[in-house]
Amino acid sequence: MFRFLKAPCVAFSLCAAGVATAQDSPAAQASFLDLKGQPIGTAKVDSTQGGVLIALEVTGLPASSWVAFHVHESGTCDPAAHYETAGGHFNPSGTEHGFRSTTGPHAGDMPNIWVDAEGRAKAELFNPFVVLTEGETLIRGRALMIHAGADDHVTQPSGGAGDRLACAVIE
Repeated sequence: MFRFLKAPCVAFSLCAAGVATAQDSPAAQASFLDLKGQPIGTAKVDSTQGGVLIALEVTGLPASSWVAFHVHESGTCDPAAHYETAGGHFNPSGTEHGFRSTTGPHAGDMPNIWVDAEGRAKAELFNPFVVLTEGETLIRGRALMIHAGADDHVTQPSGGAGDRLACAVIE
């Protein structure tokens, strides 16, 4: 009886291994720092077949408001420089900023996130324009940025989102 089960078990194992390999890329982590350099949250970035899924939890943000969330080009988060060291939005294709732009969005453009009455943001966002593996759209080593205001998805080059409040390097 066991020899009849052997072939289906081997076939299933090979199929399962193929599925795992197709999506297997080590997840990345990122720790958000506030403007004083203090830790205020984390993000986990998972690779998917069509981009990345970012799950984040951050505290100490402006209560009851929408804030902009982007991938920035440099993985340097220096609070003394108000996170200007992270550069602009990650934009390897040179497109215009914003989901409402006729030639956008940047690869680093992300939806706004809601901050609750206690200043906490908890979100899960998908970005189909970037990857965690190799290539032009690789975001490992770049920065995640939370801004003081909402992104209007139109204003060039950064959506009029205001000051940079929190930064995290994707590792």
